[in-house]
Amino acid sequence: MAENTLNESEEISSDAPGASKKAKQDVLTKSAEGATANFEEFDETLLSGNDISGEKLSLLEDLLLNIYIELGRTQMKVKDVLDLERGYVIELDKLASEPVEIYANNKKIAEGEVVVIDKHFGIRITNLLEAKSRLEGI
Repeated sequence: MAENTLNESEEISSDAPGASKKAKQDVLTKSAEGATANFEEFDETLLSGNDISGEKLSLLEDLLLNIYIELGRTQMKVKDVLDLERGYVIELDKLASEPVEIYANNKKIAEGEVVVIDKHFGIRITNLLEAKSRLEGI
């Protein structure tokens, strides 16, 4: 198959008017050699998590994430949900002193405690997951 390529190259180069023997040889050599691809160096620090606060993440700073706080969970029958009224208290599976979980786009990123600030509820973060695990899957 390589002979076919060289023969085709010979035919192409011999058609050119005034083609010298050296020019024909250059065409043959170029068609037989392969080109080398040049790629940028791969930055492995992104894989190790060492450059998490780098300028590449600054591109994502304006993205909106859904944040929600899970106070606790419970299971109820459909009948009980339909019977809910104003003032009804739903008992959760967590104690008041247990930390609540903070999620960003359905991924747990932290734990905290509920606080009241000027009649508004808030969350004081008490424990953050590692930066690498917080960014996985977001």
